[in-house]
Amino acid sequence: MRKRVFAIVSAMMLLVLSACGQSGIKDALNWELADFTYTNQDNKEFGLKDLEGKVWIADFIFTNCEDVCMPMTANMKKLQDLAKEEGIENIEFVSFSVDPKVDTPEVLKDFAATYNSDFSNWHFLTGYAQEEIEKYAMDNFKTIVKKPQTGDQVIHGTDFYLVDQNGNVMKYYTGLNEIPLDEIINDIKALQ
Repeated sequence: MRKRVFAIVSAMMLLVLSACGQSGIKDALNWELADFTYTNQDNKEFGLKDLEGKVWIADFIFTNCEDVCMPMTANMKKLQDLAKEEGIENIEFVSFSVDPKVDTPEVLKDFAATYNSDFSNWHFLTGYAQEEIEKYAMDNFKTIVKKPQTGDQVIHGTDFYLVDQNGNVMKYYTGLNEIPLDEIINDIKALQ
């Protein structure tokens, strides 16, 4: 009788533990992303299908931003370098432009080059209408993107988003101040 109870309890524990470890992220959001295909800094199509099976970090920036985008991009570069130092493979970085009319592929490439971005796994995306990126950001990342009627400064969120291999947003972190780099790296590792 004891062996039978022990076996049942052991099986239940194993089931619970295996279910908990599926995402590897505590309190995962599991926001499923809608498919997209946009244009990268090399003027080539790039989309969700290119990210299948890979963990990735996303943010929203624009090149003539007067305040938050420069430190955000510098912080993303720090994260890219740290992932490389940690030997993390199969990781991608995606920066969506929130000002696609201004941010052509060439403009994005020049902007990214000033940060010594490694284009082998960092993609700067454009090639959509303003309304499209505003809707995509809100519907999928639950963040605001809004270009005012006057002026050239786009309103947008400053978070970094961790996306799993299946295209689900698992978690988000501040991308501007006091970036939790160690936490992000640990969460990336937990998904791999």
